[in-house]
Amino acid sequence: MRTHLCGEVNEGLADQPVTLCGWVDRRRDLGGLIFIGLRDHAGVVQVVVEPESPAFGDAESLRNEYCVRIGGTVRMRPESQWNEAMASGKVEVVAERVELLNASAPMPLLMTDEDGEEVRLKYRYLDLRRPRMQRNLRLRARLYRAIRASLDARGFTELETPILTKATPEGARDYLVPSRVQSGQFYALPQSPQLFKQLFMMAGMDRYYQIARCFRDEDLRADRQPEFTQLDIEMAFVEERDVQDLAEAMIREVFRETLAVELPAPLPRLSWREAMERYGSDKPDLRIPLHLVSVDEHVAHVEFKVFAGPANDPGARVAALRLPGGATLSRKQLDEYADYAGRFGARGLAWIKVNDAAAGLGGLQSPIAKYLDDRAWQGIAAATAAASGDLLLFGAAEWLTVSTFMGALRVKAGHDLGLVEAGWRPLWVTEFPMFEWDEGASRFMAMHHPFTAPTVDDAAALLADPGRALSKGYDMVLNGSEIGGGSIRIHRPEMQQAVFGLLGIDPEEAQLKFGFLLEALRYGCPPHGGIAFGLDRIAALMSGEDSIRDVIAFPKTTTAQCLLTGAPSRVPAEQLTELHVRTVD
Repeated sequence: MRTHLCGEVNEGLADQPVTLCGWVDRRRDLGGLIFIGLRDHAGVVQVVVEPESPAFGDAESLRNEYCVRIGGTVRMRPESQWNEAMASGKVEVVAERVELLNASAPMPLLMTDEDGEEVRLKYRYLDLRRPRMQRNLRLRARLYRAIRASLDARGFTELETPILTKATPEGARDYLVPSRVQSGQFYALPQSPQLFKQLFMMAGMDRYYQIARCFRDEDLRADRQPEFTQLDIEMAFVEERDVQDLAEAMIREVFRETLAVELPAPLPRLSWREAMERYGSDKPDLRIPLHLVSVDEHVAHVEFKVFAGPANDPGARVAALRLPGGATLSRKQLDEYADYAGRFGARGLAWIKVNDAAAGLGGLQSPIAKYLDDRAWQGIAAATAAASGDLLLFGAAEWLTVSTFMGALRVKAGHDLGLVEAGWRPLWVTEFPMFEWDEGASRFMAMHHPFTAPTVDDAAALLADPGRALSKGYDMVLNGSEIGGGSIRIHRPEMQQAVFGLLGIDPEEAQLKFGFLLEALRYGCPPHGGIAFGLDRIAALMSGEDSIRDVIAFPKTTTAQCLLTGAPSRVPAEQLTELHVRTVD
């Protein structure tokens, strides 16, 4: 039906006939001339229909988003009319034939970024026509091609794992599917292929990957969907650095092939403790040139108990954050920062404006300056590199709490003050705690998942001091987002049983839920490990989108609904009867 794509028409085709297909992006009738912007996935080209053309009458009836085929001759535009913003901006097509393939009803959306998300999702097939969405989805396709090329070249085998599987705890609720042939029994949709990819290693597959669809029944945010896509990688006979080096090389190749971007080599590395201490986050955004500084040693002696108490408590800290030029912030803005920190657990936020760094305590403006002596201030000033015009923010509380809320302030202030640097700043975060204590449940929870190996090889040593145990887990972080997480897995049954016990999973429950895994570990399971990358998040970062919904073809809303199809929906009673299910309103 066509000889070229609209975006391919350029000066190289001057004086040549072309036949194009696409949608009317815009139509202008200047009386004697009709100009049509003809759009397909490759771009837009200007079509001119002259009054003497046999196509003029057909062109007069066209409206936006009509689907058409146009035949004509490519002609150079006068140089004064060149449009450098368009690939076809130096030429136009003089139409000789205009064929209406399909008319369009009046459009229910503007086809611009001004459209609200609800109408965009309801008419997603129209929204996807927009160049922005076309770019996003085609970039995602390039991302997938680059991943496969990189891993295939390294001897990996792409394998599939079941979608209908067994319910297992992965940190969120499962989507359950009732069985028709096994009355009262349910499948679960996989939250990840975790156990099956471990079984592949036990089966001797050695190097596996899969671009896997996963499902989690959880409350949604901008970076969450009930169904999502991840790249799963697993390798046998490896240690942490083997997996990390492979993943790092792959992600570097993927960015090179997809975006023509060179990521640093090697990636910087921080332990979880270092990341929390310096950045207040286990996924720090290194584009923000701000960091937290512990000033405990400088305020431990002051009479200000808000500082002195945490400074003398081994489980707490006093952290300072310097904002260059921040002394110009108003009291209202400071109160807003305090309110923001409160969302993350802060009970208050102390501050000091450094009006004149050379004047010592006399150059400070702060409600807490009266509680400091020269020794305390000189120590704080040196530790934070405070200069005239700076603002210092302080948090004092339990170590993790203060690290978290000061880290959130670091990110907010970095954006508010325009300090976020351009570019890509990936890193590894390693040496995560094996467990975190859940006060509500009064038990340990796995920081990664129950199958992550601890750094100690002896189950008795782990059981003796689980609160201090570190894991062989690691995350890849990019510009403040965790894009990949993995670990070395437990490959001995006695260690797996010990971890289950610490997580409150007794032997009977472990056998019921994970008996097949515990059985498989008994038959010469090799040491193995892997990593999973969130492809929705990576595609969003590459596309410059804030929400992963803008890189997913048909996403759900924040209430897990598909506005296009009306899912989820009720089903006939006879279908429920077949499934042995009865609904309760």
